[in-house]
Amino acid sequence: MIVAGIGRGLALFFGVFSILNLAGSLARRHFDMTLWWVDPRMLPLPAAQFLLTAGAVLLVWHGLVGQRVPWRRGATIAVTALLGLAALGNGAWFYVLWTRGEIRPAVPVPLSLFVLLALGMIGWSLRKGGQEHKTTAKRRGRLFTVSPCHLVTLSSFLFCILAFPLGQIFCFGKTSYERPADVAVVLGARAYRDGSLSDALADRVRTGIDLYKRGVVGTLVFSGGPGDGTIHETEAMRRFAIANGVRDQDIILDPNGTNTSATAVHVTRLADEHGWTRILAVSHYFHLPRTKMAFQREGLHVYTVPARESYVLTQTPYLLAREVVALWAYYLMIPT
Repeated sequence: MIVAGIGRGLALFFGVFSILNLAGSLARRHFDMTLWWVDPRMLPLPAAQFLLTAGAVLLVWHGLVGQRVPWRRGATIAVTALLGLAALGNGAWFYVLWTRGEIRPAVPVPLSLFVLLALGMIGWSLRKGGQEHKTTAKRRGRLFTVSPCHLVTLSSFLFCILAFPLGQIFCFGKTSYERPADVAVVLGARAYRDGSLSDALADRVRTGIDLYKRGVVGTLVFSGGPGDGTIHETEAMRRFAIANGVRDQDIILDPNGTNTSATAVHVTRLADEHGWTRILAVSHYFHLPRTKMAFQREGLHVYTVPARESYVLTQTPYLLAREVVALWAYYLMIPT
């Protein structure tokens, strides 16, 4: 019963997430974040869309009521298996890119393999069709009862809402996609009243400076908002970079990058003006999934580079919790 409930909760999460992607992409271009969990692009586009659509419907159905009809259960097993093959291929491609030196992961296991494990759990929950886990109703108008399986399903679904962003943060965020590019965008953090950089901001700027000095990029864009005092975050970043060997003419400031979404909007305009074709985005690992998504929503593809931390920030637990909320808020386009 526990395994079945967990499997159905996982099915409900991936199914709802897929439906949101499909529906959102109809309302807004670049909304779809299917690649967060599976990349079906090895298939022709119509086949990939059919697989995702059928998978979304069948997984939600299984999560809510189970699959008691044999043909529907068989279809759900088939779709789950195909999605599992796609996740397996995604995981294999991760190791190919790592071997080639195109990525440098800090976590040696891709999120795709966790997705594959989850799909395996869903398949296991389909083994007997979930017939023994139906919601039972008392007769003669009495209230419905909720079985233990449904409680496990709900708990599994809620756990995914928390765990999925954390998986993105640790698997994607901690992976460096550094490669030669036109520019590196360094996202801001706190600058103190006297114009000095907080440890977090200093780590980000130092990482950008290192990319510049090694010739990976020729230009640095500093994006941020107001500082604690009269010195703006971006001006504090510029002064720090110049003091550490960056030429002033190779620095561009975006003083209106008050949040991640604003930075993405302004950098997209700069990219159009300057003709940049390859862009690196530098921030702390926990911030990079949201950064990547914000740029994607503007139609701009960026490669992410996690800042090299001089030490683990004392606020890391709070920052991780904040990012879980912020990532879903940005995904659903809720202003933050």
